[in-house]
Amino acid sequence: MMMPLDGIRVVDWTIWQQGPVCSLMLGDLGADVIKIEERVGGDPGRGMLRSAGIDLAGHPNFYFEANNRNKRSIALDLKQADGVKIVHELIAQADVFVQNFRKGVADRLGLGVAALRAINPRLVYASATGYGPEGPESGDPSFDYLGLARSGIMLAAGEPDHPPLAIAGGIADQMGAVMLAYGVLAALLARAKTGVGQAVDASHLGSMAWLQGLGLSARTMLGTAIPRQSRQYASNPLWNHYRCADGEWLALGMLQGDRYWADLCRVLGVPDAGTDERFNSNIQRACNAGDCVRLLDDVFVTRPRAEWLEHLRHGGDFIFCVVNSVNDLPNDPQVRANDYVTSFDHPTFGPTDVVGIPVRLSATPGQIRLPAPEFGQHTEEVLLELLGYSWDDIGRLRAAQVI
Repeated sequence: MMMPLDGIRVVDWTIWQQGPVCSLMLGDLGADVIKIEERVGGDPGRGMLRSAGIDLAGHPNFYFEANNRNKRSIALDLKQADGVKIVHELIAQADVFVQNFRKGVADRLGLGVAALRAINPRLVYASATGYGPEGPESGDPSFDYLGLARSGIMLAAGEPDHPPLAIAGGIADQMGAVMLAYGVLAALLARAKTGVGQAVDASHLGSMAWLQGLGLSARTMLGTAIPRQSRQYASNPLWNHYRCADGEWLALGMLQGDRYWADLCRVLGVPDAGTDERFNSNIQRACNAGDCVRLLDDVFVTRPRAEWLEHLRHGGDFIFCVVNSVNDLPNDPQVRANDYVTSFDHPTFGPTDVVGIPVRLSATPGQIRLPAPEFGQHTEEVLLELLGYSWDDIGRLRAAQVI
């Protein structure tokens, strides 16, 4: 079946998460992604879990697999002229180059935007950065944690009196990758109209600022960002989350509280609260938020979550859902029904649950075709089949420790 990026070739010179996930997303949509790794050691993401003391015996390296499926790996010494020459030869027939090294590194190795677009003016040159291409700190190194810190999201999550809160899972890296892939797709569309490629940059800072677009817009237009919201004093108690008898949580999402309040009180078994003058309008519930939240806390804690879900689902037209942990997601029926987590037949580990493709295209869907490559697995294949090297050439390059 045809995929959206069939025929697009991506040369991927990235490490860790932010850059690799961008090229993975392009690979999921059908692009041929060739991952260039340093000849000694490769992408440091390959060893991150072991260096953290995590035993991978019998399990995939989830960090590397999550960031590098649908790619081929070629290992090169880019400090040697012949290694750079191979990259230049790949660029001549590529559509996209993705890199996430510190500012200046690519230029020093002959892999900067000017050098590569001189070889191929149609090339889309994509850079994943920390703080954007301009400004006095544009060359500073950045990792996911700093993206969380600099963007303000550490002080947007949690209760008003909490210290800055980290968010697990490489969120700034992931968001930066999503925005860079978005930029690459836009540049490819522009190239289809103009015939010319361009440079694309997406940073931790810019991507995480965009993720918080509503709060940041409040700051720019009203003078203050949307503040952290206390759960115990939620201004709309029907836009809040509550613990049930079994320790599980559920969330209510009813912005237009007046439409639901009386019916909700009936279903919860506290019909008198539906006419209580403290709670009989959005304004009154906001003015008496502490009392209203305490009332709902006291009610929800009397039954396990499954019972409340059943009552809410069949008792009225309410808006609600469970509060999941990441551990819960693979077993969530909606996650499974839409293949947001799906099974992939890994050649080493057999059927393996993996994160699926989040966007569904009805006619040209993406596909998980390949596991993350072994280190340098496709070096010979790429040189022979794409660049026309002979086995003698490969022997010479291997002897010279270029590959």
